[in-house]
Amino acid sequence: MQVIPKTKKILLILLILIILVQTIAAQTQSADQILNQANTLYNNSRYAQAILLYRKAEERGANPVATSFNTANSLFQLNKFPEAAAAYRKAVNFSNGEFAPALANLAAVLYRIGEYAESIATYRRALSIDPDNASAWIYLAEAYQKTGDNVGALQALEKARQMDSTDLSLFYQQSEIHIAMEEYEFAANLIREGYAKNPDELDFLIYLGDIYRMNKKFTESAAAYREALAIKPNDKELLYKLADCLAEDEKPYLAMDVLNQVVQMDSSFTDASIFLGNLAFEMEWMDRAEAAYLLAGRRGNNEAIYGLQNIVYEYVQKKRINEARQTIKKIFDLYPNNAELKAELNSVLEEL
Repeated sequence: MQVIPKTKKILLILLILIILVQTIAAQTQSADQILNQANTLYNNSRYAQAILLYRKAEERGANPVATSFNTANSLFQLNKFPEAAAAYRKAVNFSNGEFAPALANLAAVLYRIGEYAESIATYRRALSIDPDNASAWIYLAEAYQKTGDNVGALQALEKARQMDSTDLSLFYQQSEIHIAMEEYEFAANLIREGYAKNPDELDFLIYLGDIYRMNKKFTESAAAYREALAIKPNDKELLYKLADCLAEDEKPYLAMDVLNQVVQMDSSFTDASIFLGNLAFEMEWMDRAEAAYLLAGRRGNNEAIYGLQNIVYEYVQKKRINEARQTIKKIFDLYPNNAELKAELNSVLEEL
């Protein structure tokens, strides 16, 4: 039989004692210590491990509201929404329905899983306890919208806006609901109010122009776009919007002038060239239409093909044969490798 040297025996006994102490310490960890460890795991995005410790902390006597709530938060982060809802309900029940954060988070989960009516009712319960929760009012509005209750959504957003008048998104969100209800003047007035409070928010003016345009109030729409252009005169997208509004208002010459400004500013904005060509074609200003389409085609916008073809057919119909031939030649020069286009136009040439 092998005899263990005395020094080794001492070391072995010490090792066993250390293990025993560690085991006893682990077994005697307080619920709060375990809860803190779980919170650390949660903060490090280790949600599955955090859940195990939250449950262990609850077994050791930790506050069941806290452990259930934190377990639910972890499940939410893991996209386990039905399980998260069940855990939030536990937190609500343990708090006798008085823990507003659990109610608000439960409402959010119910929204995620499509239980909109129950989500609304739960948000209402949370807000009856904590009426100053602006985020809950916003989410409540979204839940109302899902059920088609625009009036409820507007009331909820109005509450949120009263609490945080600096949140610009609320003006947009509330005006969009008015638009959905075809209450364009309410929407426009709201955006005007938002702009008056936030004069640096140029998008308010652009959106105001969009609202008037949707309501077929083209004069007001153009005025709003021009007001924005006075601040940002070289905004190509905004100029394009103005041109589109003028065209809808049956003011094609004014629209063409604006589009020409855009094209001169940036010839790569081919949508403006195509739009300019279309307006010129409708006004039977063929040379200007052709020039606009050719510019777009050279910049790679193949929609120019259809505009140029239409010019050819228009010339043919009006017996302007030489002009038709000249335009066809320009098309061949622009698209030398388009066999299908060549075949179609050659058949036109044969008939001339």
